[in-house]
Amino acid sequence: MKKSLYLLLTALLFSLLLAACASEPDDNEESGSTADTQEDGQGGDLVIATKSDAVSLDPPSSNDTPSADVLINIFETLVTQNENMELQPGLATEWEQVDDTTWEFKLQEGVTFHDGSAFNAEVVKANIDRILDPELASPVAFMYNMITNVEVVDEYTVRFETEFPFAPLPAHLAHPGGLMVSQEQIEADYEAMENGEEPGSVINANPQGTGPFIFEEWQPGQSIKLVKNEDYWGENALLDTVTFKVVPEDLTRNSELQTGASHISNPLSPSDVEQMENAEGISVNRQESTSLAYIGFNANKEPFDDIKVRQAISMAIDKEEIIEGIYNGVGVPAKGPLAPGVFGYDEDLNGLEYDPEKAKELLAEAGYEDGFTATIWTNDDRQRVDTATNVQAQLKEIGIELEVETLEWGAMLEQTANGNHEMMVFGWTNVTGDADNTMYPLFHSDNLGTAGNRTFVVDEELDGYIDEARQNPNQEERAELYSSAQERLVELAPMAYLLHQEYLLGVRDEVKGLSQLPTQLLLLKDVYIEE
Repeated sequence: MKKSLYLLLTALLFSLLLAACASEPDDNEESGSTADTQEDGQGGDLVIATKSDAVSLDPPSSNDTPSADVLINIFETLVTQNENMELQPGLATEWEQVDDTTWEFKLQEGVTFHDGSAFNAEVVKANIDRILDPELASPVAFMYNMITNVEVVDEYTVRFETEFPFAPLPAHLAHPGGLMVSQEQIEADYEAMENGEEPGSVINANPQGTGPFIFEEWQPGQSIKLVKNEDYWGENALLDTVTFKVVPEDLTRNSELQTGASHISNPLSPSDVEQMENAEGISVNRQESTSLAYIGFNANKEPFDDIKVRQAISMAIDKEEIIEGIYNGVGVPAKGPLAPGVFGYDEDLNGLEYDPEKAKELLAEAGYEDGFTATIWTNDDRQRVDTATNVQAQLKEIGIELEVETLEWGAMLEQTANGNHEMMVFGWTNVTGDADNTMYPLFHSDNLGTAGNRTFVVDEELDGYIDEARQNPNQEERAELYSSAQERLVELAPMAYLLHQEYLLGVRDEVKGLSQLPTQLLLLKDVYIEE
């Protein structure tokens, strides 16, 4: 299948996403073309007040949004996505499916890394081989574990052989986990590992990519600074520098935005939208998303190993109360795990409706007529803490007494990956626009723990649907399989699917050219600050 045909098919598959996730044009984005701003010499030093620090600056060593927001400016992927999640050439110029299990990619020529080394097919092979190396234990290995071999055809041609037909491979190569790292750094990192260093230590300390910005400094817990790459192989970025400033408190980020100490508040809390809309010189950027906010149950622990208990809790939670009371109406109720616009979303899916009386009946059938006590974990995100407190109050109505425990984000990731929780407030963002990027990591038995399945649900029927869907090249048949998988997930209720939120940013008016993907990531290459 030639690239042009693949892109046409992709556009058709993502037609819902075009309607659901395209941003409203605003004054900031209509201020002028990139060429004009370059001629005028507009650039500036952009400061983004971000809630959380990056976990790692080694691409395959992290799978979180704060890290990816930084990484996508230093490194680049073979394939990229535009604001409508359509696939675009990146470090690859074109691609074709040679046969059912072989994809061939042609690469950009003349591209160099920030350390001066060349980008070529050998580099691509080194990166994919490293991601799949068990010694690295990459949390994004699941994105590429269908690849059985990477063949260097010539200097600028590479072939991927897969274990089974895998239609979403180009979309997976657009994931931040597939960002290309300098081969010289990869080799230096392996050498450091032989000397007892942790995997990724060399790259994390001084990441070397091909992107429009160069890493300058990371003060952990405080800030990460990038500078413009004057020797970028494509059209240069407009900004002179970008600083990701860690500001955990919502009120402090708002204050920095109003005083001009920061140009962007990421994220903006829904409860602060009205205040920012009424503030002089500030606007609110809204972006519909491919995200899911959910309450997860640990199916390995009693009483959450009982399907009736999980269903009961799901039916006892009033999602509208959470959306209106905590998210100020910014979001839509979730029937299942997939957001509208993601390929495979079933608009006819019947979720578990709010029905507290039925919930009490299910608890009684499970042997918990008098309820039980449990602990629900959350990190310190305001909406998640408020959600945990709200669910605590709602479940008390059916006899369940919850204790809310707040964890630091890193501890939350580690402890839930190890299965130490009972219930948790969590979220997931589909980064590829294809159902596989939600279904396989979150619910397949191959991915228990760190890879994504933190509910520890194991179901042979569900695994079968997911496996068939990711191996079937027929998109209509894939969609049907994903519909069956979603119906099974409603029944299994490994999580209470709460909402698909809308991403919010507070942005100063002098910031021009900013856009945000439905995956939450910020596109900064064409941003500049108007003096």
